[in-house]
Amino acid sequence: MAIIQPFKGYRPTPQRAALVSSPPYDVMSSDEARKISSGNSDSFLRIIKPEIDFTSGNEPKGDDLHLHGKSNLDSFIENGNLIQDESPCLYLYQIQMGEHIQTGVVAGVSIDEYNTGTIKKHEFTRPDKENDRTRHIYITNANTGPVFLTFRNSNNFKLTVEDMVCAAPETSFTSEDNTIHTLWKINHPQQIKKLKQFFESVADLYIADGHHRAASASRVQKLKKETNQSHNGKEAYNFFLSVIFPNDEVQILDYNRVVKDLNGLNTEQFLEHVQQNFSLSPVSDLPSPLPAYKIAMLLNCQWYLLTPNNNILSDDPVDGLDAAILQSHLLSPVLGIDDPRTNYRIDFVGGIRGMRELERRCQSDCMVAFALPPIKIEQLLSVADSGKVMPPKSTWFEPKLRSGMVVRMLE
Repeated sequence: MAIIQPFKGYRPTPQRAALVSSPPYDVMSSDEARKISSGNSDSFLRIIKPEIDFTSGNEPKGDDLHLHGKSNLDSFIENGNLIQDESPCLYLYQIQMGEHIQTGVVAGVSIDEYNTGTIKKHEFTRPDKENDRTRHIYITNANTGPVFLTFRNSNNFKLTVEDMVCAAPETSFTSEDNTIHTLWKINHPQQIKKLKQFFESVADLYIADGHHRAASASRVQKLKKETNQSHNGKEAYNFFLSVIFPNDEVQILDYNRVVKDLNGLNTEQFLEHVQQNFSLSPVSDLPSPLPAYKIAMLLNCQWYLLTPNNNILSDDPVDGLDAAILQSHLLSPVLGIDDPRTNYRIDFVGGIRGMRELERRCQSDCMVAFALPPIKIEQLLSVADSGKVMPPKSTWFEPKLRSGMVVRMLE
C-alpha cells in the first residue's frame, strides 16, 4: 500500500514557469549553475543552489548558505514568483523528450513508509550530501525538489489518469533542453480519491532518483518530531515531495566512465590485461544502445567492443550488471580504481552527452573511456527487491524533472 497526500503547493504562474523552474541542483556544478542562471534573477537555482548569488570562493558556508536560500524562497513567494494553491491538490506532471513521454503524480509520500522499507532504495547515500540536504530542508522548511519514484505498473495507470490529462493543463512550456513540461492541478475530490485509491493498490514504491533528498526528509522528520510535543503523525513534515511515474514509462540511459591514466601500464600491457577476462574486437561503428554484456572501450582514438568471458558472468542481480562486471574485473584489478565513489582518477559521463563527449575527454584529460549498456528498469527494481544496492553511477534518468514546478512547504 502506498500512501499519497495532497497539499497546497506553491507554483510559478503559467507565464513564468519556464523562467522560474530549473534543472535539479545535483546535475551541475556551481559554476555551471551560475552560467545557466546568468541574467535571470528569478531562476529557482537561487533557492536550491544559492551560492550562485556570490562569486566563486566567496560563498557563505553551511547554514548561512541555506539561510540565504530560505531568504530567496521567501522573496519568491512575496514577489509572486511562487503562488500557493488555495486547496490541497495532487498534480499530474508530464515530460516529453523527443518521442518519449512519461506522466506521473506529484504528491506527498509517507516518510514512515520510507523508514520501514515499503519505499525501496537501490543506492547508498553519502553522509556529506545527506547532511547538506538535511540542513537545506530544515532551514528552508520546504521540499524544494522532488524525489523521483516509480512502481510496477501491474494496474493500468494510464487509464486512471486519461480523463485528467484531457483537461487543459495549468502549465506547459518547452525548457532550454527542448523537453516539454506540462502540469495539471488535480483538486476535485473525486479525482483525488481515484488517485489515492489507485496507489493503495500499489505494493511498493521505488526510489529511481533522489536518494539523498529522501534520506534527508527522513532525518528532518526525526528532528521536528523530537521538538514537537504535540506530534500526531499528520504534520506536513511526515511526508516528502515526490513525482511517481509508472515503471513502463521510465527511461534510463547509459552512465559511462572515463579514466585519467592506465595505472602505469603502456597500451600493449593494458590490452593484455583486458583480454584476460574479456574478448576484444576493434570496431568502427557502435550499436546504440549497446546490448547487455557488450562494453565499448575507447583507447588511442580506437573503439573496441569488450565481451565478458562466461566465467565472470553472474546471475546475482548486482554482480551480473555490466557496471559491476567492469568494476570487478577491469577497473579495480587492472586500473586500480578501488572505490569509484572516491577515486579521483575516474569520472562519470551521463549518456545524454553521447559518445562524442567520451571522445572529447580522451583527447583532453583522460586516457581511456568505457561506454556501458543502459540499465533496464526491471534490473533496478530487482536489485531494490533484493535489499542490495546498484554499483555507483550506474543509472542516468532522462528526461530530468524540473525543480520549482511545485514546492511543498512543511508548515
